[in-house]
Amino acid sequence: MNGNLKRLRERRALSLTDLAEIARVNRVTINRIENGKQKPMPRTIRKLAEALRVSTEELTQPPDLERGE
Repeated sequence: MNGNLKRLRERRALSLTDLAEIARVNRVTINRIENGKQKPMPRTIRKLAEALRVSTEELTQPPDLERGE
């Protein structure tokens, strides 16, 4: 999920702080998830997906290797 989270956040041109405020998730938590140091709780996944306007599946699926992501 960490690769997708950062990619989707950057696609929306959001900083960690921006996403944290929109999703109401601690910025440090988001940073740890993006760096693979923390596994998100299901509630956090839902909040982040909502804030990024994507499905939880899109957020959590492995990157598509054929597209080079």
